Amino acid sequence: MLKSLAIVGAGRVGRALGKRLREEGWRIGAVVARSAGSAARAVRFIGGGHAQAGISARVLAAHVILVATPDDQIAAVVREWITLLGKVGPSELRPSELRGHVFLHTSGALDSQVLHPLRSYGAAVGSMHPLQTFSGVGTPPLQGKCFAIEGDDLALRTARALVRSLGGRAIKIGAEKKILYHAAAALAAGHVLAIEEAASRMLMSAGMTRRQAASSLVSLSRQVLDNFERLGGRAAWTGPLARGDYRVVLAHAQAMSGLPVEYARAYEALNRLGARVLASNTKSTLARLDKLAVAQ
Repeated sequence: MLKSLAIVGAGRVGRALGKRLREEGWRIGAVVARSAGSAARAVRFIGGGHAQAGISARVLAAHVILVATPDDQIAAVVREWITLLGKVGPSELRPSELRGHVFLHTSGALDSQVLHPLRSYGAAVGSMHPLQTFSGVGTPPLQGKCFAIEGDDLALRTARALVRSLGGRAIKIGAEKKILYHAAAALAAGHVLAIEEAASRMLMSAGMTRRQAASSLVSLSRQVLDNFERLGGRAAWTGPLARGDYRVVLAHAQAMSGLPVEYARAYEALNRLGARVLASNTKSTLARLDKLAVAQ
């Protein structure tokens, strides 16, 4: 397989993956953004490639085209390709020239169906989503990280080659389950952050500084996550509900009465979720929580 890559979308994900892949021996071709300035900045960050404003046949000098735009722009990128294929003359880009090319997008929520129109021009299509956050500051370590992949056979082989170069783990996800996969990631990342921030504010109300609250909670949460990885969810479960101490659970809810209503509602919902997925006797635990709700 020729290790040549073009990148459409010069944001956080495209820049970070491009930089890592260049360091691992992939030849970076076109780096496409909406403006020449954005593309040039991405090329400097990546350390290779040539900046390009907008899609053209020049992108196909690479055999792999990584579409790293925001989700709501991927369909528009496909339409640009279809428009280009319909406009160029026989001496430039012909539909058959997509044959052998692989288009991979990096969306976590969308499957490869959004790239489907390119199949009729001979391209293989798929998706390759890194289960990783990208801050835009530096390049996050990708060694050992999960990459969810799906798509055509050639696209899957290509995605696996890319993931191997990055030191990650390629895990095939069924296209029909892609959105559920992404929901799980959002629950474990974005929503956990909301919980940590809410808990930090509660500790600040109790007298801690923000730095003290954040440091204390990160240490606590990290230990729980280490236990979860090592022992599994049920063995790592901690807190009053895990111990069956319903008086403390009720006291927690009452202590939150002076806070915005979302705090108590989230606490109640998370208790019920914990009962559903972690309790040894789900039915009994949920019944006790129902009684607490009535008592409040």
